[in-house]
Amino acid sequence: MLVTGIKSKPVYAPLQADIHGQYHLMLGMGVGAGPLLRVIEEMRNAAAASLKNTRVLFVPDRGNGPAAAGERERFTAAAVEHVQEFATIPALLEQFRTTLGQSLMGTRLYVAGPESFIGLVMKIALEFNLNKDEIRAEECGTLARRVYCIHCRATTENVRTNIVRCVSCDRWLLVRDHYSRRLAAYMGVMADAEAPGELPPLKEVFL
Repeated sequence: MLVTGIKSKPVYAPLQADIHGQYHLMLGMGVGAGPLLRVIEEMRNAAAASLKNTRVLFVPDRGNGPAAAGERERFTAAAVEHVQEFATIPALLEQFRTTLGQSLMGTRLYVAGPESFIGLVMKIALEFNLNKDEIRAEECGTLARRVYCIHCRATTENVRTNIVRCVSCDRWLLVRDHYSRRLAAYMGVMADAEAPGELPPLKEVFL
């Protein structure tokens, strides 16, 4: 069974502009474009000069076709000095790491997209010792999870079901609500450890 109410499960809030920040770094994936554009509009109305020190790193949802193209046009139309689009999440994360290494005091980080994407971004942000006052994140899009196997230490991506077969050791894992920020993943434990072969019904729960 899934264990709910665990305090390690992240809680997200709608993004808001922090006009007191000197530099603004925005990362988004897919439908995360919406919240980022909303923050850009807030900044335009409250402190338009901040847009000169704003940078956007974005991975569009290739499955959306024309909608993704529309998102690109909206970012281009926004008065932002630097907007970069990436074909893959790893490419974006590589640039994010480089950008953070060059960032100055007063930088604010905004992240919007599926939780799995947010977790990977946060993992790098923690490596650079960004504190909670410097980071804002809004979850949107798929609820699919990254699941870490506590038995073989492999990570299975895009998990939508309550149990999943580990990509490495082939065990059936129960997807728990216990979340590790260090690993950017939910914990998966062997579902039939006590009664081999007896598994709960497979259900899609993270859509």
